[in-house]
Amino acid sequence: MAAPVAAAEPEARGGPQPPVCLLVLGMAGSGKTTFVQRLTGHLHSQGSPPYVINLDPAVHEVPFPANIDIRDTVKYKEVMKQYGLGPNGGIVTSLNLFATRFDQVMKFIEKAQNISKYVLIDTPGQIEVFTWSASGTIITEALASSFPTIVIYVMDTSRSTNPVTFMSNMLYACSILYKTKLPFIVVMNKTDIIDHSFAVEWMQDFEAFQDALNQETTYVSNLTRSMSLVLDEFYSSLRVVGVSAVLGTGLDELFVQVTSAAEEYEREYRPEYERLKKSLASAQSQQQKEQLERLQKDMGSVALDMGTATDSLSPVLDPSDLILTRGTLDEEDEEADSDTDDIDHRVTEESHEEPAFQNFMQESMAQYWKRNNK
Repeated sequence: MAAPVAAAEPEARGGPQPPVCLLVLGMAGSGKTTFVQRLTGHLHSQGSPPYVINLDPAVHEVPFPANIDIRDTVKYKEVMKQYGLGPNGGIVTSLNLFATRFDQVMKFIEKAQNISKYVLIDTPGQIEVFTWSASGTIITEALASSFPTIVIYVMDTSRSTNPVTFMSNMLYACSILYKTKLPFIVVMNKTDIIDHSFAVEWMQDFEAFQDALNQETTYVSNLTRSMSLVLDEFYSSLRVVGVSAVLGTGLDELFVQVTSAAEEYEREYRPEYERLKKSLASAQSQQQKEQLERLQKDMGSVALDMGTATDSLSPVLDPSDLILTRGTLDEEDEEADSDTDDIDHRVTEESHEEPAFQNFMQESMAQYWKRNNK
C-alpha cells in the first residue's frame, strides 16, 4: 500500500503531479531512436502527448517531433571544426556545452508538466558518451533531483542469442544501474525478429544458461559462467519487457512497469535525494558558519574596543557588508599633510589611524542595522 500513497503525494499537496522522465539508453543499432518514435506515437494515440528531448547532436534526422533538440543549440560539425575533434569528441563536447544550460531545460519541463505526463529523452547512440561523461551525469542527476526518473536500457534481442553476448549486455546494464542508481527497465527490442523468452529463461533459470554455455569452450565462456553467478541478485529485481519498436507490441506491458518503477522512485529514491539535498545544504550552512566565526575571531579585538556601538544581540557583519557599505571619513581625519615643519607626521598619522577605523566600523554597523530594520 505504500507505493500508491507515495505516488499520490504530489496530488495530495494540491500541486500538479510531476512528469515521469524516461531516459532512453542503448547501444548503437539497438533500435533506440525507433523505440522513442514508437513510444511517442503510442502516447499521442492515448491522448497523452509526451515532452520529447533529443540529446543526440550527430543525428541527421529525428523521426519524431522533438520539443527540445540539442541540434538547435549546438552545431555538432562546427564544434568538431573549432576544437579540432573527431566524431566522439565532438559529441562529448556538444553535450558538455548543452549541459551548461540544462537549467533552462528544467524550467521548460516544469512549465509543461500540466500538459505532459511523460518526458522522453533520447540519448546519443554512442552509449558510453552519455553514460560515463560528466555532462551525462549532470543531466541525469538534474532530472532525478526534481522529477521521477527511470532509466530504460534498450537491448537488441536478435544480437543477444549467443550467451556470451547476452552476458556482455547484462553486465553493461548492471553497470548503468549502479552508475545512475535509478529505477531500471530493460527493454528487449526487436521481438518481431526473435522472441525474448529465451533471455527471460536464462535470467530466471541458472541451469538453462549453463546448458547454453556448455556449447562454448573458450576462455570467455568460462569467465561468463563465473559472472552469471554474480548477476543472480541483479536478475532477481530487474524489470524486463519484450517490445517491437516496428510493430508496437509490448508497450502496454512497458507502461505497467513504468508505473511500478515510478512508485519505486517515490518510495525509495526520492527520500534518498532529499536526504542528500539536506546534507549538502547543511554542509554549506556549516561552511558559512565557520567563515563567519573566523571573521568574528579576526575582528575580535576591534569589536571589544567598540562595545558601546552595538548591543549584545547584534550579529557579526558579513564581509560583503564591510566592503559595500564603507563610509566616507571626516575631512579632519583624512588630512595627513601639514604646512608646518615642527609636527611629527608619523605621530599624527598613527593618532588618526585608530579613531578613523573605529568610525569606519561604527558607520558600517549602523548602515547594516538600518538595512535589516527596513
